[in-house]
Amino acid sequence: MIIEEKEKADAFRRGIEQFNAREFWEAHESWEVVWLPAPEPDKTFLQGIIQVSAGFYHYQENNLVGAQSLLRRGLQKLEQFPNGYRGLRLEETRAGARAWLAALEGADAPKPAAFPRIHQTAVEK
Repeated sequence: MIIEEKEKADAFRRGIEQFNAREFWEAHESWEVVWLPAPEPDKTFLQGIIQVSAGFYHYQENNLVGAQSLLRRGLQKLEQFPNGYRGLRLEETRAGARAWLAALEGADAPKPAAFPRIHQTAVEK
């Protein structure tokens, strides 16, 4: 199945909206549509945000081992990309995910209200 560029852009945007709404499984599903046919380096980037999203989903499902593993692997991939990649303030999202991972590894899980968000970089006019 060939996915049009507009469909990919819509799925990517929808994934961000779902992530920010704490709909982590749905975000994972939206991004997977974009990830599967993506070339490198975008494939690695997308896999990273998918893994971070899946990590938060596992946290919601009380699977702390799965949450830690996926957050760690996703962050390892996302650390390779500069802030601003794909128009995102990526460092803010990474910092939030790092804080969660540190809290989970310390057995002092943060409250759900502390989930990080994904923001776009400012658009110049």
